[in-house]
Amino acid sequence: MRPFDRREGVPEARRIPRADRLLEVAEAKGFVALLGHPAVMEVVRSTLDLLRAEVLAGGTCPDEGEVEARLEARLAQSVQSSLRRVINATGVVLHTNLGRSPLCEAALSAMREVGEGYTNLEYDLARGERGDRYGHAERALCRLTGAESAVVVNNNAGAVLLALSALSRIPPPRENSAPAPRPTGQPEVVISRGQLVEIGGGFRIPEVLRLSGALLVEVGTTNRTYLRDYEGALTERTAILLSVHRSNFRLTGFTHDAALGELVELGRRKGLWVLDDLGSGTLLDTSPFGLGKEPTVPERVGEGPHLVLFSGDKLLGGPQAGIVVGRREAVEQVKRHPLMRALRVDKATLAALAATLGHYERGEAVRALPIWRAIARTPEELRVRVESWKRSLGEKAQGAEVRQGESAVGGGSLPGVTLPTHVLAFPSGDPDGLSSRLRAGAPPVVARIEEGALVLDPRTVDPAEDEKLLFAVRMALG
Repeated sequence: MRPFDRREGVPEARRIPRADRLLEVAEAKGFVALLGHPAVMEVVRSTLDLLRAEVLAGGTCPDEGEVEARLEARLAQSVQSSLRRVINATGVVLHTNLGRSPLCEAALSAMREVGEGYTNLEYDLARGERGDRYGHAERALCRLTGAESAVVVNNNAGAVLLALSALSRIPPPRENSAPAPRPTGQPEVVISRGQLVEIGGGFRIPEVLRLSGALLVEVGTTNRTYLRDYEGALTERTAILLSVHRSNFRLTGFTHDAALGELVELGRRKGLWVLDDLGSGTLLDTSPFGLGKEPTVPERVGEGPHLVLFSGDKLLGGPQAGIVVGRREAVEQVKRHPLMRALRVDKATLAALAATLGHYERGEAVRALPIWRAIARTPEELRVRVESWKRSLGEKAQGAEVRQGESAVGGGSLPGVTLPTHVLAFPSGDPDGLSSRLRAGAPPVVARIEEGALVLDPRTVDPAEDEKLLFAVRMALG
């Protein structure tokens, strides 16, 4: 290899190595074989760009060893996948930025099973002909929710968009008769002003409504909406009565909402679709876990709307999905809509969802699903684990404190509801710096900063991750 130019009197800018020289270094270290030539050259160029910026700012060009070390560190970072497993020590059970619900072992096993070879995704083995991909999860969803039919798409926002697009221009069938023709013109969807929520990532219910081609009609006020408000807004173009559960914020004080059952009765009398966007959606009663009363999917289905829509990767504890359950005639319209193909899910999602639902059917969801295990952990259990962490860290944990705290459910679920916990807090030093070092560790650890201290909450750390967490903390403190 050609040495870097270190002659006296050579301007600093001319000391910067050439790209082909750094490429030789990368090839000798084995990175070209590992990453491929284009990826290595991208790192080489960015490394040189940073060197030039330093020199142009008045700095000196580093020596050969430092330049090689910089290049090797950046290449080593590129070897790692950008999507990595992290330890969630924030205490936020459904952390949207950290992937929401971890999958259970049965779901992971099912995904591996269908991913290792061909499957009967759309093939009926009994009849030897094309089959229905959605049947793999439909029967379990119907048994668990009491719905007549079900279908799965990629997420709940997609489910809402698809349902509105599919139903807004087709009236529901009346009893013992064909559907009445819908008048021409832009169909209208009636919704309470207090339910015009914004979900994660800045997506807003009104924007989803507009994308469906329907006209949004707001009724009532932010805090109080009555059935008479819906009745007064009906026109010949009204197609859908939409109820949206406020799953990511709460209204308190002087409030009133028209009940879903009232909307169902109004829809029946007027020949209108009634849709219930439940947002997170749960199959379990949340009250025994200290979370207050959250409406369950079976309860909402039992009130009689044409469709109930909810997420698969929140309180259900499965993969990302938007789940549509309800009356057969409404679900069939959704299945036949052209958007269905654009929003459909793959074999791995269906396999993971079916495995997750199996735990509910066997009555073992709280024990088997990571999300419910985290929710069910008691403050005493968490205190014992945190004290064990502190003992294991020994001198590294000097100044650390075991404190009482609160864990959030998160993920657009159960707003304002927290669970009591115990945390390990590091009140001295530089919490931002410690947090940064933990994130840069192997494995990365994401914590929270609270009242000037870095805090590790065991609620969202699986006990099997304890040793890895403690190793990462030792490295960050050391």
